[in-house]
Amino acid sequence: MFPRSAAALLALAALGIAACGSGGSSSSAPNPNAQEKSPPGDIPDNQAYVPYRLSGGHLTLKVPEGWARSTTGTDAVRFTDKLNSIAIQSLPATGPMTLAAARQAAAGLTSAKVSTIQRPAGKAALVTYLQPSKPDPVTGRSTTDAVQRYVFFHNGRRAVLTLSGPKTADNVDPWKLVSGSVRWTP
Repeated sequence: MFPRSAAALLALAALGIAACGSGGSSSSAPNPNAQEKSPPGDIPDNQAYVPYRLSGGHLTLKVPEGWARSTTGTDAVRFTDKLNSIAIQSLPATGPMTLAAARQAAAGLTSAKVSTIQRPAGKAALVTYLQPSKPDPVTGRSTTDAVQRYVFFHNGRRAVLTLSGPKTADNVDPWKLVSGSVRWTP
């Protein structure tokens, strides 16, 4: 049997050794199964997309599966889920939207930037800007949405694709997938 003081010394030594090993850094790897913490409006990386064809014809695109759909006539549709929305409209036009016309249309929009971008459906005028979101029906509060508006032209038709979601969300990849999926149909 150890005297009490010897047992106490051994216990203190064991605690000291354990404390030295912890030194503030952890050797354990991050948990790959831990739930990801995303900002509000962030579209999940595992979101499934389905093809959608406007009822008036002219074009198709991929939209997130399960989002609510509302239509206006045969050439306009909007998909929404929580804080995000995708709107597509097809209308007759005599030619593509010029950058000057896009700049004029963007006048007065917050932080508006106008450029051209190439997508599989062709060259598009791209207007990016910020706008207040619709007020929350419960709290009445509004946040800031980041908006990307693409204007495509093909064979006498103009397609306007508008993607919007919270400014703080990282929706770069989903918006690139949707805008890259636009296709003109015969």
